[in-house]
Amino acid sequence: MSDLQRRALVASPTPQAQEAARELADAHDWVHPEDADLIVALGGDGFMLQTLHAMLERRKPIVPVFGMNLGTVGFLMNEWQRHGLNDRLARTKPFKVTPLAMTAVTVSGDTYSLPAINEVSLLRETRQTAKLEITLNDRIVMPELACDGILVATPAGSTAYNFSAQGPILPLGSNLLALTPISPFRPRRWRGAIVPDKARISIRVLEPGKRPVSAVGDQREVRDVARVDVVIDRSRELTLLFDPEHALDDRITMEQFAA
Repeated sequence: MSDLQRRALVASPTPQAQEAARELADAHDWVHPEDADLIVALGGDGFMLQTLHAMLERRKPIVPVFGMNLGTVGFLMNEWQRHGLNDRLARTKPFKVTPLAMTAVTVSGDTYSLPAINEVSLLRETRQTAKLEITLNDRIVMPELACDGILVATPAGSTAYNFSAQGPILPLGSNLLALTPISPFRPRRWRGAIVPDKARISIRVLEPGKRPVSAVGDQREVRDVARVDVVIDRSRELTLLFDPEHALDDRITMEQFAA
């Protein structure tokens, strides 16, 4: 096995994924993820996000990931198959995914910087409606949004929480972000916006003491935020590998026609 073919195997702790990992363990010469040029991930979409975040936080350079679904939905995964992995990897179609960079400042003045592959979401913490001010490229575009929350979604994440909140599905390569309110109360008819992915989005929490808000980057939460800034982080581009007949761009497109 040449250096360009070094592969690592990672698996979700679920029984199904662990059993699949045991089946593949002796079929290939695996290396530690830190030494790999390609990672095979077994699990669901949540585990895929964990795997990608681990690379964003710990390793350089970032390497491609080929996922096989041993979870529930598996939108970011390929079909699980025990045999033919070498041939599948030779035929894969790569897709670039650019994460968001979230910078959250809390009421107490602490600052947290977190990546988000699917979305950044702001959510009310109590029964009190959140009140938010939205700024786009240093221009206040909405002085006050009363809502349960708001999210900024990438094309890769537009079919997840964003779509459940009635946000738009964004094609891969569209260079767009979705800004989607969650249960907006005022302005009641505002359904969100589609903005260029080069935009700088800032969200300020109004009355944070009375109406506390948390910010979540994919699966990591920062509570009691006062302000959240979101931009695309082009310095940490990720690569997902897919079977040609199971390509991510086609799946995202077809989600618009799902019943």
